[in-house]
Amino acid sequence: MDDPRSKHGRFSWNELLTTDPQAAVAFYGQLFGWTTQDWPMEGFTYTIVKAGDIDVGGIMPIPPHAGGMPPTWGAYVTVDDVDATAALAEKLGGKILVPPTDIPTVGRFTVIQDPQGAVLSAITYVQK
Repeated sequence: MDDPRSKHGRFSWNELLTTDPQAAVAFYGQLFGWTTQDWPMEGFTYTIVKAGDIDVGGIMPIPPHAGGMPPTWGAYVTVDDVDATAALAEKLGGKILVPPTDIPTVGRFTVIQDPQGAVLSAITYVQK
């Protein structure tokens, strides 16, 4: 099976950061027929979004350190090496908004801003 999470350069995950995760789950569940599965995290619940039986994204509360941020969807692109990708993004004129950070049992991610201001996340998943 062709797993998008294993291919460098592919969009592989979508994530909503919002002020009301429960309302978002209800809205998108009715809108798209998504089902969900809650995953307790340290200090909050992360909700996995499923299209059929395929995990396609997540919904979570806006983190406290991002106060004032409006609710927004973000996209993740798989990369072979998050640290190298962050360094290259800076070299190419981008800005690192969240430095390379581990997500236990998932992988390592970073959030970058391109020179025009667009924001995107890069992630390297743990090998399972």
